[in-house]
Amino acid sequence: MKLVVDLNKCQSYGQCIYAAPTVFRWHSEESLEFNYNPDDGLRQQVERAAAACPVQAIRIGRSNEQVATAQPSAQEAHHDEEE
Repeated sequence: MKLVVDLNKCQSYGQCIYAAPTVFRWHSEESLEFNYNPDDGLRQQVERAAAACPVQAIRIGRSNEQVATAQPSAQEAHHDEEE
């Protein structure tokens, strides 16, 4: 499993820490630290953490694939402007 957190979206609510404390933790008062490649046995906790995030900053994928992030590619952004 591969995990990406959009730290530009993250507002430090900490809901992910309560849902998956073995994957997410505070690095300092408001700085999130997390395991980028948690064991697949933690998938249920990670899915709960992603669902609990009020700003939906957490993305989950497989270890061997790229995970979609909140930032659109330049081509997607250009396409949206044309519509």
